[in-house]
Amino acid sequence: MYIAQAFKYLHDWWRYLLPVLGLIGLFALNFLVVMLVDMDVDALMEEQIASKGSNVVFLENLLPFAFFLAALFVWVKLVHKQPLVSLTTSRKKVDWGRFFFGFALIAVTTTGLTLFAYYSNPDELILQFDLVPFLVLASISIVLIPLQSSFEEYMFRGYLMQGIGVMVKNKWMPLIITSVLFGMMHFMNPEVEKLGNVIMIYYIGTGLFLGVITLMDEGLELALGFHAGNNIIAALLVTSDWTVFQTNSIFKDISEPSAGFEIIASVLVMYPIFLALMAWRYKWSGWSNKLLGKVEPPPVPAAELVDEP
Repeated sequence: MYIAQAFKYLHDWWRYLLPVLGLIGLFALNFLVVMLVDMDVDALMEEQIASKGSNVVFLENLLPFAFFLAALFVWVKLVHKQPLVSLTTSRKKVDWGRFFFGFALIAVTTTGLTLFAYYSNPDELILQFDLVPFLVLASISIVLIPLQSSFEEYMFRGYLMQGIGVMVKNKWMPLIITSVLFGMMHFMNPEVEKLGNVIMIYYIGTGLFLGVITLMDEGLELALGFHAGNNIIAALLVTSDWTVFQTNSIFKDISEPSAGFEIIASVLVMYPIFLALMAWRYKWSGWSNKLLGKVEPPPVPAAELVDEP
């Protein structure tokens, strides 16, 4: 039902074209700048942090997402004539309880695992807490990270999920396509260079997890909360010299970067546990139909349909 809501509004394929081209353009520009110009991203980041400070650089990296989110909302409202509630959820109004449950689930888990890692490996995870820079970081994170994560959720699990779904009239194809695109959006992150392409399993797996909970719950609330919680806690708790978020966090990871067990544990162990908890709490059923079924126009009165110009 969540995908099918797009049938109620203007959903011609060409209406989705400009946002998709804009997204592809961002991918291409990022690739061209980093790869073809042979730019040393790490050196550039170090130089900017040294001259401006990590909080200013962090702010500059997040601000564009606020404009991207606003532009997407305006486009949906003006071009598709679609209210934002129907882009967010199949419920009559946004369920903020679901948002905060998704937020708390990942925030508590990440905090617990980080504290365990700190006490287990004090030589690899060091305390670097500095109150004033941390408070500035917290203010930036609380205000801007939800906008950054919400743009990604509304673009991939919302706009593209609905747009692809009403075109192909099934659920599995938008789930797969948006998960892969979400993973590829992170391909130029510094973690990929340091950890290798195996990290893409995590990024695509995360996209798949967020897509599954969106379809099963018939709305974005859980995904919005989970994604915001993950990014905020990541920014506030742990930083390193090779992550996309280099911040005045509480801890700094000075270990040699590696990927393997952690990736497998996140995708194959933690995400299924999160899914089980969400399914139990919200009494999900009909998995096959919700993830693999057809997308058909909902039986709504003709008076509720938006007329084509």
